Amino acid sequence: MTTSDNGTSNVEPAAPAVRAELDRLRDSIDNIDAAVVHMLAERFKCTQQVGHLKAAHQLPPADPAREAHQIARLRRLAENAKLDPAFAEKLLNFIIAEVIRHHENIAGNANTGSVSTG
Repeated sequence: MTTSDNGTSNVEPAAPAVRAELDRLRDSIDNIDAAVVHMLAERFKCTQQVGHLKAAHQLPPADPAREAHQIARLRRLAENAKLDPAFAEKLLNFIIAEVIRHHENIAGNANTGSVSTG
């Protein structure tokens, strides 16, 4: 399938009602995507604060027990929401890996006296 510059398929012209429904659904998807990005930004603001707290008290960047608890919790939430729990776990593992990377950078900067900007 090819896509034009405006993101619409140009394989087959759709009936106006179909095009309107497709546009409505895509608008909803775009809004959800924006909300996900904003929620992730808020989450990372909080985890940055956790990273600074951990660094200030020489706590390790990773917390395997917390991570396991969160993964189990997210899998249950996914099941209840009719979302594939394996997908939810993969997503959380990706996020956790990024958080740990941030915490390691914060800890490294704390040890060298550098100031983290983000």
